Amino acid sequence: MQVEKFSYDNQVVKQFAIATVLWGAVGMLVGLIIAVQLYLPELNLGIQYLTFGRIRPLHTNAVIFAFVGNMIFGGVYYSLQRVCKARMFSDFLSQFHFWGWQLIIVLAAVTLPLGFTTGKEYAELEFPVDLLIAVVWLSFGANMIGTIIKRREKHMYVAVWFYIATFVTVTILHVVNSIEVPVSFLKSYPVYAGVQDALTQWWYGHNAVAFFLTTPYLGLMYYFLPKAANRPVYSYRLSILHFWALIFIYIWAGPHHLLYTALPDWAQSLGTVFSIMLLAPSWGGMLNGLLTLRGAWDRVRDNPILKFMVVAVTAYGMSTFEGPMLSLKNVNAISHFTDWTIAHAHVGALGWNGMLTFGVLYWLVPKMWDTQLYSKKLANLHFWISTLGIVFYAVPLYWAGITQSLMWKQFTPLGILQYPNFLETVLQIIPMYILRSIGGFLFLCGILLSAYNLIKTARQGSFIKNEEAEAAPYKNEKDQIKRGLIHRWLEKRPVQFALLSTVVVLIGGLVELIPTYLVKSNIPTIASVKPYTPLELQGRDIYIREGCNTCHSQLVRPFRSETERYGEYSKAGEFVYDHPFLWGSKRTGPDLHRVGGKYSNLWHYLHMEDPRQMSPGSIMPPYPWLLTQVLDTTTTQAKISVMRSLGVPYEKGYENFANEDLENQANKIADDLLNNGIPAESNAEIIALIAYLQRLGTDIKGGAK
Repeated sequence: MQVEKFSYDNQVVKQFAIATVLWGAVGMLVGLIIAVQLYLPELNLGIQYLTFGRIRPLHTNAVIFAFVGNMIFGGVYYSLQRVCKARMFSDFLSQFHFWGWQLIIVLAAVTLPLGFTTGKEYAELEFPVDLLIAVVWLSFGANMIGTIIKRREKHMYVAVWFYIATFVTVTILHVVNSIEVPVSFLKSYPVYAGVQDALTQWWYGHNAVAFFLTTPYLGLMYYFLPKAANRPVYSYRLSILHFWALIFIYIWAGPHHLLYTALPDWAQSLGTVFSIMLLAPSWGGMLNGLLTLRGAWDRVRDNPILKFMVVAVTAYGMSTFEGPMLSLKNVNAISHFTDWTIAHAHVGALGWNGMLTFGVLYWLVPKMWDTQLYSKKLANLHFWISTLGIVFYAVPLYWAGITQSLMWKQFTPLGILQYPNFLETVLQIIPMYILRSIGGFLFLCGILLSAYNLIKTARQGSFIKNEEAEAAPYKNEKDQIKRGLIHRWLEKRPVQFALLSTVVVLIGGLVELIPTYLVKSNIPTIASVKPYTPLELQGRDIYIREGCNTCHSQLVRPFRSETERYGEYSKAGEFVYDHPFLWGSKRTGPDLHRVGGKYSNLWHYLHMEDPRQMSPGSIMPPYPWLLTQVLDTTTTQAKISVMRSLGVPYEKGYENFANEDLENQANKIADDLLNNGIPAESNAEIIALIAYLQRLGTDIKGGAK
């Protein structure tokens, strides 16, 4: 049989590995800064670009798309070439992908602190960057599919299945969730509003976790764990069940982020049911990973690489058990909007993604530099520091989350809220926030330690840029589907495999999204709900720019504890003009959906100037720049026009005199402040923000108490 000689491209893997460590350190550092800001808000140094609301999305994007993303691509480029026995389809596409992805990360690092954000969690980047993401992602997909098609290995290994599913699903998620209408170069509004936007966002948000943070990492697990353990995967049949069940069920689970909201009950129920079902394939994958180590457990004690991988797979099992449990309505009633959710997310991010990343890097770097790991002792020290860091991070936040929820819901024997002041619940958990930041500091130290160890490893070896290999060419012969071997037949056909994966993934999304978009009874309208005035619309955009929605929800759930604290529970029809929705996912501060009319204009002005003069002990940072920065009214006309194109019923031609209404409303607020001793300029941004806050919840009866 003829044998062909070729080489594997290690250069691109090296680049992604370096980027992984670099951006990991940056992302964790930003995370540590915002963690400390939760009890020392002065840490932003009075700079508007360093506030919690501005850099919190920078942290999440850096960890998800920079740290984890670069590891995904590095791991895929290394493993795919070897299981396909082929060099990547195009060296140009590999380099275009690498540098394009780094450009996206840099653009995120610049635009997010500057306040250019959509306000949609995990999808904050504005449309020009979204377009660049699409181009770079498609280049990655073309390179990957091209490599699979020209492979020399007949069957696609299990890791490749997960890579294919990742590509097709993330493409769909990104396109659907990113449909928006530009207002200006770095400002846009999503086409969806209110309930529809919420469902679309969490269909995307949950499945970004599923198909960016999970499925590609499962592919890496299926390749690198057997390699590190020098053992075959435990069960081929289990891997088939794991894969198809996971990609089919996962896509349905997004609505479990929206339990007890204005989302239709049928959609909430679907999210809960499929979230519970998700436990089976998730644990099937975890067990397949752990049982791969059968007969090799004695080596785990001496092998730091296996230690990282074992903890990673275990953390995957823990987080995928906890996720379905949090999807039960009675549990979600306690956990949602609290720090419990943050703890859960970080067990997955730090435990599953972080620890597997380090295990892969410690295995990968010595291989590519043809040497041994510089120091197993340092790797072991890194393992224990990181593990301890995860414990110090997660446990205090679990405690904080339960404390928050119980305090929010506690009534006195007379039926009165025991803690009516939200700030009381915040001050109670400050010690847990301090412990959490210690955990984050330990994890960051671990990253820096790994960087040193990996650099020393590389320096003592010699990098193999093009790794020589040889294999017989694959002849694509026609064959019939034999009984019991259907999947073997499918594994030889990457295009059909990708198409079938797409169909399986689309089913759940279509069933949930289409009725919500097209059936009007799912979102009953309320006649008293009117569009925002031009000044309120500008104020809402300032609210989003400053990231206020990262700490404040705008959704009152139908619990007595919430209606007593905030006012009438939220209705679907109240959000029909909200592009984007702002229900929030975490309450570091109180809910604001019924805040309109609860406080005076003067109170809001002084609160934004320095929150502690109105709420002693508040951990909210001051926003003095809002008092002096001039509102940009040149955008009003475009914003009104775009909103009308999205179905908001502004009368035709209203944009031509919208600024007149804006000025009239601004003058009334400025006059009111002047009457109370505050000579505020009517064109200051604070005026627009006050107008927006005073509007919230006033369209229906039953406002804040």
